[in-house]
Amino acid sequence: MMEIRRIFENKRDFMPLLLLADETESSIDAYLHRGDLFALYDNTLRGVCVVTDEGDCFELQNLAVDTRFQRQGYGRALVNFIFEHYAGRQKPMRVGTGDSPNTVPFYESCGFVFTHRVVDYIFDRFGPIYENGLMLRDKVYFVKELR
Repeated sequence: MMEIRRIFENKRDFMPLLLLADETESSIDAYLHRGDLFALYDNTLRGVCVVTDEGDCFELQNLAVDTRFQRQGYGRALVNFIFEHYAGRQKPMRVGTGDSPNTVPFYESCGFVFTHRVVDYIFDRFGPIYENGLMLRDKVYFVKELR
C-alpha cells in the first residue's frame, strides 16, 4: 500500500536517494534544511522529493526514485501529491532540471510548461555529466500553476 510521509527529522538519512537527482551533497545541503521532504513508501522506501518556498513560487528541488523502482509510477505519484499538498496557496510550482531526454518529457507530461533555459549551467557547475550517451549542459526551468 502506497503511503507518502512528510519527514521532519534526520533528513540527511535520505541522502543516498537524494543523490540520484542531485550531483553533490553540498548542493542538496543548500536546500534540504529549509525544504519540505516527502518520502514515498510502498512496503519499503521507493522515492523522495524536496520542495522549497522561494517566495514567489514553490520549487521542486529534488525528485528521486530508487533505481529498482523507476518507471513504475512512483515519481508521478510524488509529483501529484505535492500538487495537491501545495494547491490553493496562490503560488505556482517550479522545477529546474538538466536538459535531459529522460526528465524533460516526464515533467511536461505532469503538466509543467517550459519557461526558460540557463545555458551551460550544468556543465559549468558540475563538469561533464552524461545521460544515455548525451552530455547535459543546460538547466531548463518549467512551471505549473496550482489550483
